Amino acid sequence: MAEPVRARRLSDNEGQKLQQIVRRGRHESVRVRRALIIMASASGTPVTAIARLVAAHEDTVRDVIHAFNEKGLAALDPRWAGGRPRLIGDDERGFIIATAQTRPVTVGRPFTHWSLRKLADHLARNRVRTVKIGRERLRQILREHGISFQRTRTWKESKDPDKDAKLDRIEHVTSHFPDRCFAFDQFGPLSIRPCHGSGWAPGEETGATAGHLPPHPRYPLLPRLLLHRR
Repeated sequence: MAEPVRARRLSDNEGQKLQQIVRRGRHESVRVRRALIIMASASGTPVTAIARLVAAHEDTVRDVIHAFNEKGLAALDPRWAGGRPRLIGDDERGFIIATAQTRPVTVGRPFTHWSLRKLADHLARNRVRTVKIGRERLRQILREHGISFQRTRTWKESKDPDKDAKLDRIEHVTSHFPDRCFAFDQFGPLSIRPCHGSGWAPGEETGATAGHLPPHPRYPLLPRLLLHRR
């Protein structure tokens, strides 16, 4: 038959410390309840009676007694974890943002732009790095990093067979040489990257605070060109 669980003999210092905690602390605090358990067990009170005294489960009382016998008064301050560890770390966040801004055809998906459902499905089935995430959490992460779904009008697909290779070279140059200018017209420098279509991209400021001009009725791109000239 196993011996009953009981706290070891208290030293004079430990007894004084436990009495101070019980007298000065609040009865509902964790330290006071644990101090009561240890003092009652050290005085010979059985576990069942201690559980009724502090309104706790018998297994909880046994765990406190075992912890005191192993660590001493350090058992009064349990080191509980701060919740479930994060499933989506910084590396996964960076991978999600990079994937959202990548054209689906580049990674072998047969559509022109991502939706939340398609992006979450691709991340969960990706062989390089699998990230299982729900659509709502995915939307929150994209929003936290300033990535929003943007749609513009009159997108025309290019029939150039080397379009993807050219776009890859353009993206390489624009990402490594942001100050480089490719072309000019009467309004100033122009960007050669396509500006029509839809997809996830970093959001821009809108409204009068961003200095945007109202669109011209016949030339909707005129305000953008004027901003380039500034």
